[in-house]
Amino acid sequence: MRKWAVLASVAAGLAALLVWRTSPRLPPGTNAVIARIRSEPVTGVVIGDSGHAQSGMVRIWYESIPPEGAEKGVVLLNIALGASSLYWPPSFVRAFSAAGFRVVRYDQRGTGASSRMPEWTWQRSYSLIDMAGDAIAVLDELRIDRAHVVGLSLGGFVAQEIAIGYPERVQSLTLMSTSADPTDPSMPGPRIRPLITSAVARLPLLRYRVLGGEANLVKEVVAGLVAQGGDEPVDVEAWTRIVLYDRRERGGFNLGALRQHHTAVTVTRSRYPFLGAITAPTLVIHGEDDSFLPIGHGRRLAAAIPSASGMWLEGAGHPFPYPGMSEVTERIIHHVASSDVRD
Repeated sequence: MRKWAVLASVAAGLAALLVWRTSPRLPPGTNAVIARIRSEPVTGVVIGDSGHAQSGMVRIWYESIPPEGAEKGVVLLNIALGASSLYWPPSFVRAFSAAGFRVVRYDQRGTGASSRMPEWTWQRSYSLIDMAGDAIAVLDELRIDRAHVVGLSLGGFVAQEIAIGYPERVQSLTLMSTSADPTDPSMPGPRIRPLITSAVARLPLLRYRVLGGEANLVKEVVAGLVAQGGDEPVDVEAWTRIVLYDRRERGGFNLGALRQHHTAVTVTRSRYPFLGAITAPTLVIHGEDDSFLPIGHGRRLAAAIPSASGMWLEGAGHPFPYPGMSEVTERIIHHVASSDVRD
């Protein structure tokens, strides 16, 4: 028994060494940037007007970022499962502002500076319909009648519920890496082998989690973005500020939100019976190599919405931002702008 324990220990050590040495290379100067920003008050993350909207008993944090020049409309961003709204890529947010659109982003319940839902239980869980109501509460607080609604993954589930329940509030709809019913047994489920391969590829990032501390938390995020690839260099300064601000001022990542959001998905009925009534111009974007929600979900979603068109991304999986992100952003802005013209 002792012999096997020694062998197991050696094997674990070799695996750890392999993980350590194969960690994605950080951009040059990353350590210096992190050290500089850590030594100062963290600013420049929340750049618009922020506040809280009341959605029943839940407080929802939001930020309203003004456009450059005359305002052409409002874009409402609905982020993915468990994530703070601050984690929208800064270049993605800036692109809308530069194109003349006010950007409204908000923390879904359980995340960021919104209510963390300490009384949540499975028996008293909330649904995606409740989460759509949170988004509407933000628009009401800001006195915004209509918005171009953009949703990513779980945020795409919520965006669909907004379009179904509040069609008069939706100027256009953009749905990325999402589904009308991820629990539908007739649809393809997660592809296990690619998911395992992806998980193994991310193992080197664990070195930063093991080392601990806020500097290594930043490195984990930056290394993850480097590993994803893409056509834009990773903005180390911007992401350092985001991670540190979220950790210091907002409590950082809330693991409980993952369970809450996953439960919200499972307790909400399928949206397929309701999609035919959506009249807002819709753009569905999906990666052809998405292992978590295979592209069949995106194709069926686009086919079910009468006004929808699709953008299928070769070589892209589920992680965001996608490779070729500048082209994706340009397509979304064109979709949003042309929706204004049609209206």
